[in-house]
Amino acid sequence: MTRLIPVLDFRRFDAGASERRTFLEDLRSAARDVGFFYLASHGITQTEAEAVVEAARAFFRLPEAEKVAIAMVNSPQFRGYTRVGGELTKGKADMREQLDIGVERETIAQAPGLPAWTRLQGPNQWPASLPSLKPALLEWQEKVAGVALRLLEAFALALDQPQDAFEPIRGRTPNNRMKIVRYPGRDAIDGDQGVGAHKDGGFLTLLLQDENRGLQVEYGGSWIDADPIPGTLVVNIGELLELASNGYLRATVHRVVAPTAGVERISVPYFFGAGLDASVPLLRLPETLAAEAPGPASDPENPLLRNVGENVLKSRLRSHPDVAQRHYADLSPG
Repeated sequence: MTRLIPVLDFRRFDAGASERRTFLEDLRSAARDVGFFYLASHGITQTEAEAVVEAARAFFRLPEAEKVAIAMVNSPQFRGYTRVGGELTKGKADMREQLDIGVERETIAQAPGLPAWTRLQGPNQWPASLPSLKPALLEWQEKVAGVALRLLEAFALALDQPQDAFEPIRGRTPNNRMKIVRYPGRDAIDGDQGVGAHKDGGFLTLLLQDENRGLQVEYGGSWIDADPIPGTLVVNIGELLELASNGYLRATVHRVVAPTAGVERISVPYFFGAGLDASVPLLRLPETLAAEAPGPASDPENPLLRNVGENVLKSRLRSHPDVAQRHYADLSPG
């Protein structure tokens, strides 16, 4: 059986002009057709990948009280711990526990007239009893950011744009973030929704999986499995690339099905984004590509916004109503 989700070897990007050209063609095809691909030879070692998965397991083994002490509800930046069932996708609880972190920055002093999304910049929360977690996750974030940046440059070239086409909206303070996630087995939860069907909002998501399956991608009206392949990262495009390419590239709907009874699944998604103060431009595609760009597929109940900060905040408020109630109660409903 032919693999529906392709495997792309990133070494081809630096293997000479001819090989780079065919790699960019394959990259564009994978992103447009399935919307997901496995990235091999990305430069992060298996030892480094295993270390961050073990760091995640160490966090989830902490006593509940120590994890709840850094609950996300404490953070206007939507950073911190979320219990199983504490995040919603389309109004339904996701059966996973997780720790969200972003880039460590100072908060923006609030003043009348500032957009609400300026509250999203700020520090992370870290468990006091596990000091090794902070350097482990920040180091992983830095490593994956380097891969994501080169991959974004490859996407710009694949769309016949200058290699640095996205730099103006990435800006000096891009909104990059990551999670460590634990999905309990079905014997410990209600139902099988690990995380419900959704799209990602940034440029690219780069996902590290452990050995357990669960990720599924919508393709041709069906769900196909994106089972783990050792040594690879799973990559999917987000809504920013869909908007910028006028729908030539599409952010693909995906979900996670909870593991079978007695099994837990660890994943480490990294979300590569733009500056919160940026507005997503409409790229001038070559005629051949522009003719196949039908416009972004915007859900009337969840419209895509070109202002990055507004789009990010909209998504966060829907997913974490407890944080919204505590820190954003001054905003109009919806």
